[in-house]
Amino acid sequence: MNNIQAYAYFPGCSLEATNRAYDVSTRSVAECLGVVLEELDDWNCCGATAYMAVNERLSFALGARNLAIAEAQGRDLVAPCSGCYLVLRKTNKYLAENPELRAEIKATLAAGGMQYNGTVKVRHALDVVISDIGEEAVRSHVSKPLAGLRVVPY
Repeated sequence: MNNIQAYAYFPGCSLEATNRAYDVSTRSVAECLGVVLEELDDWNCCGATAYMAVNERLSFALGARNLAIAEAQGRDLVAPCSGCYLVLRKTNKYLAENPELRAEIKATLAAGGMQYNGTVKVRHALDVVISDIGEEAVRSHVSKPLAGLRVVPY
């Protein structure tokens, strides 16, 4: 990797509380690889919790607010939490494909002085490492090989 790459970063509720270690390790790995993760200002819950089961429209509005903040930064949005990634990506996809939903969410965002034009690409942190950084760049930073270790992603 020759150039510093910067992304909008969505830690989400679980990485701010119960899974703080995942947030710390994600930020540490990014720093080691020369990746800038700029945390979204004033982010809110992505809507992955009970919102999706109780009120899907509210979940989309919550996710869209975060997408709007990321769009204002002009960067891809990185979400390491699989739940957050799924909901933010689903929100982005549904807004792109459903004009009625898009209009409703657009009005909701406008009421809060925000807008979202659908330009954000939602990325998982592992996708950034594999697709943007690359295996060789990661290998070059290994200080203690973990050969034989079995791992499971969060």
